[in-house]
Amino acid sequence: MTEALAKAAELFHGEAGLDPVDAVKTMAPALDGTDDGELFLEYRESESISLDDGRIRAASFDTRRGFGLRAVLGEAAYFAHAGEISAPALARAAETIRAAKALEIPLTAAGPATASAPLYEGVNPLAEAPFATRAELLKQIDDFARAADSRVVQVMASISGEWQVIEIIRADSTRMADIRPLVRLNVSVVMEENGRRESGSHGAGGRTGYGPYVDPNFWQSAVREAIRQAEVNLRAVAAPAGEMEVVLGAGWPGILLHEAIGHGLEGDFNRKQTSAFAGLMGSRIASPGVTVIDDGTIPNRRGSLTIDDEGTPTSRTTLIEDGILVGFLQDRQNARLMNMRATGNGRRQSYAHAPMPRMTNTIMLGGGATPEDMIKSVKRGLYAVNFGGGQVDITSGKFVFSAAEAYLIEDGKVTAPVKGATLIGNGPDALTKVEMIGNDMALDPGIGTCGKNGQGVPVGVGQPTLKLSGLTVGGTAA
Repeated sequence: MTEALAKAAELFHGEAGLDPVDAVKTMAPALDGTDDGELFLEYRESESISLDDGRIRAASFDTRRGFGLRAVLGEAAYFAHAGEISAPALARAAETIRAAKALEIPLTAAGPATASAPLYEGVNPLAEAPFATRAELLKQIDDFARAADSRVVQVMASISGEWQVIEIIRADSTRMADIRPLVRLNVSVVMEENGRRESGSHGAGGRTGYGPYVDPNFWQSAVREAIRQAEVNLRAVAAPAGEMEVVLGAGWPGILLHEAIGHGLEGDFNRKQTSAFAGLMGSRIASPGVTVIDDGTIPNRRGSLTIDDEGTPTSRTTLIEDGILVGFLQDRQNARLMNMRATGNGRRQSYAHAPMPRMTNTIMLGGGATPEDMIKSVKRGLYAVNFGGGQVDITSGKFVFSAAEAYLIEDGKVTAPVKGATLIGNGPDALTKVEMIGNDMALDPGIGTCGKNGQGVPVGVGQPTLKLSGLTVGGTAA
């Protein structure tokens, strides 16, 4: 944490002139008589470039700096923020919270433990090369895609990166800091054949510099994958509808796990009894063999964090073990109110947002079956390789997800690709229908963003190939 604290001191206490000792004194009236709280300081540089049909359609660069001051008292949280870092701004925020908080008897929580080591290098992607170099890369992607297949009629590509420095100061003068890089590259193509147009896409990212993603070996493979998906969709027939066996592919299809199950295991929903899993701790909620974890400690992954946005080191938290519910995802406030351990899942979109329990990298662990054995075991079903968008209701667990790439399974063989397939069900029920768990667990390529209560944060997902005994498939076949 030494490098991060040094950079934080430069940005927040040197340039901004906010002395950490004086900051603690200023915070004192706001945090006096509370259970918990902190000063969250943030500096962020971000850029994004988008190309569409051979032209740069949008480009942006943004620098923002600010703080959020939070005081927690029982179930209430008092939060003030400002888009500047200065002693007067902090004093105004502290006075606002002091005047607003109710008079309750607190039980002051101990501060977070110290993180052992950073999970990613503090490289600033935006400083690696001139902005124009990345714009030129997008043009190279466009040229390569059109040369790779004459059926390509449109290419859309984007590259984005950010560099975030955060510091957390607590009332006991404890200081924690983190330097967080984040990059992402996306490629989409539209192909036309015999008057029919279909699209395909591929993207990846992580907490690194741009280096791995601007390498020609990577971006050319991303283009080929987008073309492959579009080519599959050109051959796709209308999806059938009805109850059937479903095989989910490895990797990105874990987004269904994230949405339909992961959100329901966040501490705030369970404390408030609004989750479909509320009151089921220690009960069987999934088939034997189903083990689900949330792991924020995987180096360089999109959802990983050295410390969360409250200063707690992230961890590998087991949520479901061999089908039994054994844990929830917790920030500090909900953990204290539920008499549980904070798991390092307190996350916020920026200094202007209060933290809440959020996922990092949510993963189902692998089993012993092969994907081939799963396919052979299905008489008639759907093989969903990749997902698009979806929706879930946390209280009931009901979900609807669209399949971006899917195939029919007939008599144990993968046959025609289909389009327009949606999977309909509910998370708790789907977990009990897992019949076979693959030995091919894979993580997603690094493209996930999770929304909750108006806040978006980067996340990761992963799973092996899974066979479910039955899900409702919505289709468009007559």
